[in-house]
Order: sequence, then structure tokens, then C-alpha cells
Amino acid sequence: MHSRRRLGPSTGRGVVASAAVCLALVACSPGTVSIEEHDLSEADRAACEALVADLPDTLAGETRTEVAPDGGPGAAWGDPAYVLTCGVPEPDDYEPTAECSVIAGVGWYVTEDQLTDLSEDATPIALTRTPYVEVRVPADYRTEGIDRALAELAPLLQEHLDEGVPCL
Repeated sequence: MHSRRRLGPSTGRGVVASAAVCLALVACSPGTVSIEEHDLSEADRAACEALVADLPDTLAGETRTEVAPDGGPGAAWGDPAYVLTCGVPEPDDYEPTAECSVIAGVGWYVTEDQLTDLSEDATPIALTRTPYVEVRVPADYRTEGIDRALAELAPLLQEHLDEGVPCL
């Protein structure tokens, strides 16, 4: 059975979303976001490159910004930035019995503390698609943009990435 938990606050409207795998990112210079790269197989690297090349110019109303390295496995939108990283490892604290939120057909794993504290950044990881994609969502966007952003990303994740682990 799939959990239908919302990642943002409950608004009474059913928003569906999907996401892409992101890595931990830090800002490097004004307007540029740094994306950490992980060791990937040739097939995973090709899938990530195709996904990143197809990502939109805007996400949840925010404009795409520069990332470093140029051509890296991710993208960023806004300031503070939503940051998507493709090819991240499975989270250390993930257990096969963990619940995830299914948004627009993609299952996102979020730690319980991130679900309950909307004042903190959230880093949902799309475990039902592989290679895994993580999206760092700044606390500024938790009340309005998180579900919208993940929903906008879902069709691209489904198009470019393989099936991952199932969600409970």
C-alpha cells in the first residue's frame, strides 16, 4: 500500500508531484550552485545526463540558475535554490519498511524530522526511480512550493529513469 503523505502543509487540494535525485549542494559563487558528483556507472551517468538536459527552465515558478561544475549531474532554480542532484546513493537511514510519499507516481523518501519541521530544508529522494535523485528544498518553499516542484519533475523522472525500490 502506498502512503499518500504530503511533504508540505495540508491545503485541502490534492497536488501530485515527482522529483529528481539530488546531491548535497553548496553555493560556490553568487548565482552559482555547486553540485556534488558521485561515482556512477556508464548507464547511470547517461540517464542522469539525459534527465538534466531535459529539465525545465522554471520549477515551481523559480528560474533556473547556474550550477558548477557546468554539465554536472543536476540543476538549480531560484534563490534560495531548489537543487536537484542525480545519482545520489541510497540514504544511510533508509529501511525497506520506511514510508514514502507518492507524488505523481514517484515515491519520495523524507526523514520523519524533515516531515514534521517545516522550518528546516527538506531533501526528498526519489527512491522509486533509479539512479536516485534528490531535491533539496529550502525551508522558504516548504509551505507552497515543495509538492508543486516534485509534481513538475515527476514526468521527467519517469521518462528518463528506471524503476527503483518500491515504497510502502
